[in-house]
This record gives sequence, structure tokens and C-alpha cells, in this order.
Amino acid sequence: MKTVSNLTIIDILTRRSCEQRREIAFEYERFAKKDLVSALKGALSGSLEALILGLMKSTAQYDASELKASMKGLGTDEETLIEIVCSRNNEELAEIKRVYRDMFKKDLEKDVAGDTSGNFAKLLLALVQTRRDEPSNVVDYEKIDEDARALYEAGVKRKGTDVVTWIEIMSQRSVPHLQKVFERYKSYSPYDMKESIRKEVKGDLEKSFLTLVECFENRQLYFASRLNEAMKSKGAKEKVVTRIIVSRCEVDLIKIRTEFKKHFKRSLYQTITEHTKGDYQKALLSLCGGDD
Repeated sequence: MKTVSNLTIIDILTRRSCEQRREIAFEYERFAKKDLVSALKGALSGSLEALILGLMKSTAQYDASELKASMKGLGTDEETLIEIVCSRNNEELAEIKRVYRDMFKKDLEKDVAGDTSGNFAKLLLALVQTRRDEPSNVVDYEKIDEDARALYEAGVKRKGTDVVTWIEIMSQRSVPHLQKVFERYKSYSPYDMKESIRKEVKGDLEKSFLTLVECFENRQLYFASRLNEAMKSKGAKEKVVTRIIVSRCEVDLIKIRTEFKKHFKRSLYQTITEHTKGDYQKALLSLCGGDD
């Protein structure tokens, strides 16, 4: 592998689908008599290595391994945990759980429960249990009103917060239903849902609820904002940038690009160019696809 330049690796692997990368790995092993992932580990380092190795997994495998890494050893990387668990839909979470069990011979739920505590743990577990309703063609105005009032009465209206009610509604209702609930909520509360969350809860729980609401409202804008945040200062928070680009490149990256341009008045492509460098930058730009 040493004779292959980073550029060749970037050129080939960032321009293929996950399916194609799997076939390349299969052929490589047949031909070179060794495992492509091990060869890549030997040839690459740093952020570029993390990015390319991430691409060698399916989206669900990548999410599962990021979750596993966020709960390894001492201390938890709550930021990663919140981003993945609170932004994935039912289908994605069900697949992540299945793959997690395959890869690590453990249950995601058990690991989350062992690694978090209190209401933060309750919320994450409620989401990981994937009990969210499927969207319905029938709009139930009564239920929308009931949920909006329940959210208000469990939070802003009383002293202290009845977090359990919030968790139940936000982890079990369908996304279109919740969008209407948050709209209706404004007729009960002097604050919108996000302001209410900021007033009522703090720390990881606050971050989790905010992530949920942002994703219910516009998931692609949530990721665009995370990318913008990660590339605000001089260097980029490479871990965050890598995770979002790798995990969304075959899901909704084009839409994320559109939201990015719309809200931050410059393209994701330009932003990556300004805040990253070298081969890592080349790989990101190739995955990003184009300048909007």
C-alpha cells in the first residue's frame, strides 16, 4: 500500500458508494492477499485516516462504532452520543441497534444505560427503544392540542419540570405530529419550545432536547449548523466535521449543503476550504461534491 499515494486513495474511495467500496475491499483482498482496511491503517494517519476508515463502513456501522467509541473507557463523549441518538430516525436507530449487536456483541441500550444517568439516560433510552409513531395521514387536532398543553403544563407553567412527560411526548410521537404540537404550543406558552427547554433544563438534557426539536423542525439545517459551529474558529473541530460528512454523505449531504448556503450565506465547500488543509481537506471536498 505504501506505493499508493494518498491522492489515489482519496480519489477512488471518496467517489464511490458504500456498496462499491465494499466490492473494492473484496477484490483488493483477493488480489493483494491482505485486508484493505489494515492496509489503509498502515498507509494513512490522523484525520484523513479516521475519515477514510469511516467510509469503509456502512452508515449504520459507522454510527454504531462512533457510539461505541463515545462510551469507551473513562468519561463519556456526550456530544457524540447526543448528536447520533437524537438526530437519527426510527428506521436508522433500529438498524444501528442491530449492527451494534453484530459488531460488539452487546446491546446498545445496555451500554447507554451503563454510561449515562438520570433524566439524560431516560431520554436517550426512550429514543433508542424506537417507539416513535409512524406518521399518519390523519391529523389529530385534539391530540395535538392535548400534547401541546401537556408540554406547557409539565414545564413553563409549573415550578420545576416534569421531565418524564416531555420525554414521553418527544420520544413517542411522529415527527409531523410534533411539528404541529410545537406550533400549537406557542398559543399556551409565552416562549417557543426551544426557549422553554433553555429555561427549564440544563446540561446534557438541555442539549438533547434542543437537538431533538431542531431535528424535528429541519434535520438538515441541524447538521448544517453543527458543521458551521465546528468550523467557526481558526482550525476546524475535525472530529465533528468528519463524523457529519461521513455519516450523512450517502443520506442527505446535498440537502445539508443547500441549508448551509441558505443560512450561512456561503457554501459548505468554501467553508471546508478555509478551515481545513492538506489531504484531509481534499477528501472532505471530494465528499462534499461541489461548490454551491
